[in-house]
Amino acid sequence: MRGVLKLGGVLLLSGVFSWLAGCAATQTALGHKDLEVQTKTSTAIFVDQVARADRTVYVSIRSGVMEFDRHAFMKFIKQQFAQNEEGYRIVDDPNAAQFQMNVYVLNLEKANPTAAEEALHRGYIGSVAAGATAGALVHSSNRYTGAAAGGLLGGVTDSISGALVHDVTYMLVVDVQIKEKARKGVIVRKDTQISAKVSDSGTSTQRVSEVGIRKEYQTRIVTTANKVNLDLPEAQDEMFNKTAYAMAGFF
Repeated sequence: MRGVLKLGGVLLLSGVFSWLAGCAATQTALGHKDLEVQTKTSTAIFVDQVARADRTVYVSIRSGVMEFDRHAFMKFIKQQFAQNEEGYRIVDDPNAAQFQMNVYVLNLEKANPTAAEEALHRGYIGSVAAGATAGALVHSSNRYTGAAAGGLLGGVTDSISGALVHDVTYMLVVDVQIKEKARKGVIVRKDTQISAKVSDSGTSTQRVSEVGIRKEYQTRIVTTANKVNLDLPEAQDEMFNKTAYAMAGFF
C-alpha cells in the first residue's frame, strides 16, 4: 500500500511539473510570437549643415563576422539614403565626399537583452580595439559570449510534449565613425594613443599626432531582434533596415 502511495505521489509530482513547464512554454510562445526589432544608438551625432551640393557621403563597411552579409547591408543603406529628406546621397569617391562614414560590424549573433545593453553602454571602440576581441565580445562575468553558446543565452527554453520552444534574441553591434570636411581655413589636430599587449609581461604604447581637414564623430548602434524559434535569415533584413535607418538619420 505504501509503495502504491509513493508511486502515486511521484506520478502526481511529474504531472504538476509537466503542467508548469507546459504553461511556461505556452506563455513564452504567445509573448514572443511576433518579430520585434529595436535599434539604439550610444551617442547622438550632429554634423554641420552644408549646402545641398555638398551633401555627399562615402560609405565604407568592414566586418570581422563571417555570418554578416555586407552586400545586403549596403543595399539597405543606399535605400535609406535615397529616402533622405535633406538630400544627402552616397558617392564612390572618398576624397570628393563631404562626409566619410566608416562602419565596422563587431557582432551578429545570439545573445540576451543584458548583453545588448552592455554592448550599447560600452560605446564606440572602433576596428583597432575590435581586433583584440575578434569573434565575440566576452564579459568577465560570462554574461555574454559568442554564437557558439548563444543558444544558452538567447532566452527561455521549455518543453511541450518533446517540442522545444526557444525565446531567441539576435544582436547586431555596429561601430560608426563619421569624418566631415572642416570649413575652409580650419585645420583639425588629432592626438591618438594606442596601447597594445606585446607579451605576458608588458604592453606597448604609441602616441600619434596628426593634422588634417576632417572632424570626427563616433558612435555605436546596437540592434536586437526577438522572436520564438527565430533564425538569422528571418531577422536579418529588418535588423539591417533599422540599423541603416539610424545611420541615414545622422545626416
